[in-house]
Amino acid sequence: MMQRRMPRGGAGAAGIAVDGVTVDFGATRALDGVSLEVPRGEVTAVVGGDGAGKSTLLRVFANRVRPGTGSVSTLPREHIGYQPATSGVWANLSVRQNLEFVGRSYGMSARDIRSRGGELLERAALADARDRLGRALSGGMRQKLGFVLAMLHSPELVLLDEPSTGVDPVSRVELWRLISGIATDGTAVLMATTYLDEAQRAASVLALDGGRAIADGAPDAIIAGVPGTIVELPDDASAGPTSWRRGIRRHAWVAPGAAEPADGTPIEAPDLEDALIALTVASASAGRVAPERSDDAPSAGRVAPERSDDAPSAGRVAPERSDDAYRDQRNQRTSRGLDTRAPSSLAPRPAEGERAPSSLAPRPAEGGAPVAAARHVTRRFGGDSAVDDVSLDVRPGEILGLIGANGAGKTTFLRMLIGLERPDEGEVRLFGTPPDDAARRRMGYVPQGLGLFRTITVAQNAEFAARVYGTGPIALPPSLADVSAAVVNDIGLGRQRQLAFALALGHEPELLVLDEPTSGVDPLARARLWDVIHEQASAGRGVIVTTHYLQEAEQCTRLALMAHGRLLGVGSVADLTSGTSAVLVRSDAWQQAFTALGDAGLPTMLSGRDIRVAGVPGDRVREVLAAADVAASVDPVEPTLEETMVLLDRDAAAAAAPAGASAAPGEHAA
Repeated sequence: MMQRRMPRGGAGAAGIAVDGVTVDFGATRALDGVSLEVPRGEVTAVVGGDGAGKSTLLRVFANRVRPGTGSVSTLPREHIGYQPATSGVWANLSVRQNLEFVGRSYGMSARDIRSRGGELLERAALADARDRLGRALSGGMRQKLGFVLAMLHSPELVLLDEPSTGVDPVSRVELWRLISGIATDGTAVLMATTYLDEAQRAASVLALDGGRAIADGAPDAIIAGVPGTIVELPDDASAGPTSWRRGIRRHAWVAPGAAEPADGTPIEAPDLEDALIALTVASASAGRVAPERSDDAPSAGRVAPERSDDAPSAGRVAPERSDDAYRDQRNQRTSRGLDTRAPSSLAPRPAEGERAPSSLAPRPAEGGAPVAAARHVTRRFGGDSAVDDVSLDVRPGEILGLIGANGAGKTTFLRMLIGLERPDEGEVRLFGTPPDDAARRRMGYVPQGLGLFRTITVAQNAEFAARVYGTGPIALPPSLADVSAAVVNDIGLGRQRQLAFALALGHEPELLVLDEPTSGVDPLARARLWDVIHEQASAGRGVIVTTHYLQEAEQCTRLALMAHGRLLGVGSVADLTSGTSAVLVRSDAWQQAFTALGDAGLPTMLSGRDIRVAGVPGDRVREVLAAADVAASVDPVEPTLEETMVLLDRDAAAAAAPAGASAAPGEHAA
């Protein structure tokens, strides 16, 4: 194995790259012959679910993991900025103290720390939070501070390990602006993510599955390179091993030379998510994917860090910064032979064209009485309203998606709806009565933390749930059979999530409540989980789900958008985006265009090298570009749900701010 650490500014022709890298942790192969170049001035995204190898690859570039084979051409540690998946923020230090500690560790002077730190805090809209403890920050603010810490010493290479997992869409957009901004300044950025809408904005993407690369290149090139055909099936098509759900539709991959389904319609312009799911299915069909194995060793069994999303959670302490020693202890657990990689389904899938056996009752006629309802509910914590006069209900057979920024009040509202908290004003009804133990036994609940007992076995968790609900033994999916005697902490996030779903459904509930059920899950596993969600709705069960992943939010029957405790709108994606406009800017001088539009205060986002501007007339965009002497095309495009949410949240923040004050971007209540 050859490893070359280049001096500052010495990337030269070789660039920052790995070639044919293999990494083993005991009997577990975390990376298998992976090659990747990270150009300066661009964002390179690494995608894949838990256990794909993303964290290991970043740690190879960071000189924290030494590969067994292959070559590495990277920079010395002092010229690398690294943000771990836990954000890298010390929970018990203030924002200012975090900056001082990290700055001193890089040998920066107090003056440079104040100057550079102040500049970055301003760019991240954290300047007013200097004296706030790390644990008092919202999830989005904490991740932005982690980014600031990684950038403090002006590194040439920035490595970001899932900086936006579990972060609300508004804060994800703000994080992306920071990330894309440093790329335009010439920094090389390598970012791991499970959000494919985010990855599609990167200049290039590496997709990993089971430690192997299944795709590498520009997003458009990956999409164009999918073998065979992706087709759309009729709405009533059944699930199969090569099909997946996208919204209310079902898509399927057809191998090259195979006959397309008679009722299938080829999709002319699939997106990156469809492309990567198809490539994963194709790899599995060809037997090229390694057997299921342990998670990516440095993050084995890692559960998304607890967040102070809503007021009831504000007292939770964020995990302390993970160091290599702690990660190494967890690495050792992956060598015990436990299969902890997230399988792609909760149960075996039927063959294509066959219907899955099910004892579920058919969906009842629409218009049934709500299974859960809230009327004018308000919940206060001190002088702040976490939920402010919200009315909403969930009916049998529908999937209600609850979306909004961290601190919008989603989790507080859910807890009131199911009777875990009492509203200060208003009333809630669960199956027509005030929430009590009897009513709660008629529902299934998967909280953000999954609600599992992590120090006992999978089977013991199932036995406990059966006793609580007063049912017979809860049947576990076949994919958990080989780990039924394993301690939950050792089986990995993917299987923990499967277990949580199985326990929530084991007593055949009439209402299913899911709080961020797919955070950190790979695209195919996410699609399979949504198959289960849709099956439950089709059986007549009401489903309410919160999510930060807006592409999957589009699968909901209705969406309810919350901001700053208030309900801003309820309806379909088309309903919520109907009042928003957006334009697409394309220019050979895209860096200059991005900078000019940002300097003018316009809400910009990058999609590869294309720039999107929402809520601003095209003439205003052209005026700004002309003043900066940047030649570009400016064309109207359909607005995204993400862009609409950013604009509505901004307006709500301005309305909620005291007279004479303005809410800083990204400032959401902890």
